[in-house]
Amino acid sequence: MTESELIGHWVKARAHIIASQAAPTFLLTAIVGFLALGLPTADLTVRIAAAGILLASGIFGALAQIAAANEGLAVIADLHALEAPGSLTRCIVAMAPWVNVVRYVTPAIFVIVYVALLASLFFSAPAPHFGR
Repeated sequence: MTESELIGHWVKARAHIIASQAAPTFLLTAIVGFLALGLPTADLTVRIAAAGILLASGIFGALAQIAAANEGLAVIADLHALEAPGSLTRCIVAMAPWVNVVRYVTPAIFVIVYVALLASLFFSAPAPHFGR
């Protein structure tokens, strides 16, 4: 593959990483908002459904991130092997260690946030309702 084609693959992998963050981030933010509005007082089935949606979205998001990061690292390896890389290629190759943040740190943060939200959904006192 040419340097230009490899850079195109890198751009696609990076876009997939960014897109894979959207749904889990939205759902986590929404659940935090719902917790503030009283979700812990909802029926147990609603709280279980919320936990399940978060878990499914988180697993899918993590798998998409890890796959895109692995593909990005493969592209970086091919870019690194080029004999006369351009400055953009050198910049992309320098990003290799940071791709591991997507592979390991981001899913770990999701797990921590998920556990905190589960604790709030099932083990905390209901939030005060303002204006009642």
